[in-house]
Amino acid sequence: MHRAILFDFNGVIINDEPQHCEALIATLATYGYALDREAYYREYLGFDDRECFRFTFGRMGLPQDQARIAEAIERKAALYEKAIRASMELVPGSAEFVRTAAAEGYRLAVVSGALRREIDLVLRESGLRQHFECIVAAEDVEACKPDPQGYRTALAALAVDAVRGMVIEDSLPGLEAARRTGLRCAMLSTSHPATELAAADAVWDDLSGRVPHDLPWAD
Repeated sequence: MHRAILFDFNGVIINDEPQHCEALIATLATYGYALDREAYYREYLGFDDRECFRFTFGRMGLPQDQARIAEAIERKAALYEKAIRASMELVPGSAEFVRTAAAEGYRLAVVSGALRREIDLVLRESGLRQHFECIVAAEDVEACKPDPQGYRTALAALAVDAVRGMVIEDSLPGLEAARRTGLRCAMLSTSHPATELAAADAVWDDLSGRVPHDLPWAD
């Protein structure tokens, strides 16, 4: 029976949290809300765009209707895509890890709160798109991590049991989502200090020099 590796995206495949941070700061400024980098990493990391704007508009006492949130998401997405096209940096070792995993027969999926168009852009530009059988993006779920819906959706699409699956994450909501799905989880310390990730099954700096066999599989 095949094994599956479910990758978070931001901070696991691509080092783009700074671009997301700056795009969100700039977008919220157009609504009159001042967000700084420290608050972003403390309060927003792991949210999808919908939850970022719901959360903030609620704080501001603004309506949280679908049209307003969709407009804000579009504004942020345009800024993010411009930044990524100007400069894209993958997490060290991620491209090699993905290619090795695919060549060894692991079934691969991305499960992320990012928009599908953002995921597709990076995977196309990096030449990795063909290695992923399944992408579960923000548009595909009703609730973002730590809700387990995204990981459950990916497992169902791949027809793989949780015991044969593995998650690679960088956020604490992502770790909780993996746990609630019954999945083991390796964490990368690309967004949180390693000291905050002790609940994971493994903690790595990044994917440099790593291969799928190094993951803490259940069997």
